[in-house]
Amino acid sequence: MTRIGLISDTHGYLDQKVLEYFKDCDEIWHAGDIGDANVSDKLSSVKKYRAVFGNVDGTEIRLMHPLVESFMCEEVNVLILHIGGYPNHYSPDAKKLLQEKKPDLFISGHSHILKVVRDKDLNLLHINPGAAGKHGMHKMRTIVRFVINGKRIEDLEVIELGKRGAIE
Repeated sequence: MTRIGLISDTHGYLDQKVLEYFKDCDEIWHAGDIGDANVSDKLSSVKKYRAVFGNVDGTEIRLMHPLVESFMCEEVNVLILHIGGYPNHYSPDAKKLLQEKKPDLFISGHSHILKVVRDKDLNLLHINPGAAGKHGMHKMRTIVRFVINGKRIEDLEVIELGKRGAIE
């Protein structure tokens, strides 16, 4: 059993509540638009950390993280790409990668819209954790926790961190 903390679109802001919510996780995955290397440094200092860079990330973060993460977590084939779209509306790059890699779990960010959707055509679960940062069109900052247990993705939780413009 592997407990995952999933975050995206921090845009340089890491709410300290994230560390509390992710304290019992085994790994933290970031779906891009990290915004500042300090965010990656902090997350990677507390847990095993995987991240992809997003469209707002500069050279420093692009040197730290790949565009795409493709890996096995237990018996689940995982693909993470920042700009991915959604079932029936995937970006061209995502569509090509999904056909090549055939993941069980596809994670993307970018839209700042929290979504958990089963893609029946490609037989995968798509998760976009929304946005945890303070920049963008989203109203509520969100993260996601879930468990990978063998081949199963279980116990998925959406966590609201507070309104985008709220002062901590």
